[in-house]
Amino acid sequence: MEVKPYQIHIPDSVLADLRERLERTRWPGEIPDSGWDYGSNLGYVKELVDYWVDGFDWRAREEAINAVPHFRATVQDLDIHFIHHRGSGPNPLPLIITHGWPSTFFELMKIIPLLTDPAGHGGSAEDSFDVVVPSMPGYGFSQPALQPGMSVFKVSDLWAELMTEGLGYQRFGAQGGDWGASVTARLGFSYPENVIGIHQTSVTRPVPYLGPGSRPISKPEEDYLADRDRWQRAEGGYSHIQGTKPQTLSYGLNDSPAGLAAWIVEKFRTWSDCDGDVERSFSKDELLTNITIYWATQTINSSTRIYYETQQTIWELKQDEMIRVPTGVAVFPKELSHPPREWAERSYNLQRWTQMPRGGHFAALEEPNLLVEDIRAFFRPLRQ
Repeated sequence: MEVKPYQIHIPDSVLADLRERLERTRWPGEIPDSGWDYGSNLGYVKELVDYWVDGFDWRAREEAINAVPHFRATVQDLDIHFIHHRGSGPNPLPLIITHGWPSTFFELMKIIPLLTDPAGHGGSAEDSFDVVVPSMPGYGFSQPALQPGMSVFKVSDLWAELMTEGLGYQRFGAQGGDWGASVTARLGFSYPENVIGIHQTSVTRPVPYLGPGSRPISKPEEDYLADRDRWQRAEGGYSHIQGTKPQTLSYGLNDSPAGLAAWIVEKFRTWSDCDGDVERSFSKDELLTNITIYWATQTINSSTRIYYETQQTIWELKQDEMIRVPTGVAVFPKELSHPPREWAERSYNLQRWTQMPRGGHFAALEEPNLLVEDIRAFFRPLRQ
């Protein structure tokens, strides 16, 4: 497998077209004083689009992104983009970190220097990592899948090959949130000979074995399952659309940057620890950097397909199956799902369970220091 250096550069023509489309946005109406009750608030989306046109500097963001080393490699016939930043400590531990939706690799940029150079950021050099941050297939600068079936199973197979054959790491750790947590879990399940441990910020997959011989469901677990059903009814519309008809959705989002921004920013507001003010957690520059990556690469369509593909292959553990590699979970209070510890223990060899004081779904972007400290602490005893 040939690994080649890569520089991110969006052509001027794409940025000019984006500006023209934003300036010609045909805005919808809105019920007065409805806030965000019906979805993305018209006033805020207009404000964000105005800034996208007149204040946002993609070239400055692009330069900052390119300050870390980017690469591409062909893995099982797909061109995969990834960051590979080597650690500065005496014995860096290889760590692959996977993002989710509607994130891109950009969500993880803040934690890369903290992990690769802990001594330079208030930590110990012995905690350094060689960090690998890939863009999932069909996200950002990674090629979309050419055939059906790009589920979390397939992504984990790609990552194992990238780490072992492409980068020469025979033993490594894995970390992730959202879809990245599912990919990370599958890495631990399928490649225990390579993966020394996994760290996650959510526990949604696999479905644990609940059949004959399993431990009875506890009251906290019953409450969790009821809460999850309520959340799906109130907030799960996006997931149902993307899991059933992602192609239909893509025509509007791929054609209208304002529509794309509205679709994505509503999730960053709802899923973060911001008390309804999205800019308490993220700046406009951060929001628009992530959105611009989707727009410029035209990957909103291919990114949402993982919902469809994974629904076709539900991961359910059989009796006596579990993820046996050591597992750590950082539980952020505004995460989408809040299973009790005993639920996670049905599926994972749980070694660390940390209740965080603040933060939400986009932990690496919201609370990078809290997340990094938990990653360091979890992997510390596994380094030998």
